[in-house]
Amino acid sequence: MTYVDRLKALLIERSVQLGDFTLASGAKSDYYIDARRTTMCAEGQFLVGHVAYEAIRSSGLSPTHVGGLTMGADPIAYAIAHRSSLEGNPIDGFAVRKREKDHGTGQRIEGGLPPDGRVLMVEDTMTTGHSTLQAVEVVRTHGAEIIGVLTLVNRSEAAATLYEQQGLRLISIFTGAELLEEARESRS
Repeated sequence: MTYVDRLKALLIERSVQLGDFTLASGAKSDYYIDARRTTMCAEGQFLVGHVAYEAIRSSGLSPTHVGGLTMGADPIAYAIAHRSSLEGNPIDGFAVRKREKDHGTGQRIEGGLPPDGRVLMVEDTMTTGHSTLQAVEVVRTHGAEIIGVLTLVNRSEAAATLYEQQGLRLISIFTGAELLEEARESRS
């Protein structure tokens, strides 16, 4: 079994839930993907690091940093950073807070992202892409160059168009449809 196959199986086992749900976008859905149940477990960290790092290498993009809106992006960014270091090609992680801290330095970006960083934004599960777009704006205001967006699970093809309009390429590891189909098959 490949790392991609095992990661897909782990997402289906741990993260895909069937039922009636309201998504962050406000849309109704008959399934929900809580990717953190996979990305925060030990095996998930290992697999996400391998699979996402290889997707980045295959894309031809050369980020210096990976990160996104906390909390969904955090374990993915850290898994990529860890794997990249093991591969001898370090890509540092960072996190974008939903709002500025009201103490200390009042930062919105954590992790030492320099203004000249080349950034690949990451997300765990993307439906419309608008949440990540908020983080994109924060990072652009900081001065870093955003070279693309990577999502572990893309629930909608509309997100690719949204990012294309921003001049950004979207890399999707899995689609919501493929995970849903296999989850339904395995549970019937």
